[in-house]
Amino acid sequence: MTEQLPSAAAGIAEDYPEIWAAYQQLGAACANAGGIDENTRRLVKLALAIGAGSEGATHSHSRRALEAGLSPEDLKQVALMAIPTLGFPRSIAALTWIEDVTGKSGA
Repeated sequence: MTEQLPSAAAGIAEDYPEIWAAYQQLGAACANAGGIDENTRRLVKLALAIGAGSEGATHSHSRRALEAGLSPEDLKQVALMAIPTLGFPRSIAALTWIEDVTGKSGA
């Protein structure tokens, strides 16, 4: 396992390696089920984390997107695009979670 996992996920990976391996295989199969490119998949995963209201997943997908070469502005745009669908409070919360990873800067 090359990436550093959050403590809860790392615990599952360590205690139940067969479950973790199956989970990783499922994720890879879902990611490769269509023709969406990697950067778009990263943004979709971030949007799903925001929609689910998951701070931890938003942090994780923000880090992964930055590592893949997406800009902080790309990530912040996803949070801003959520305003009409998810509402201002959820979107602004997501923006602050993204800024936990990217740092705060103006658009």
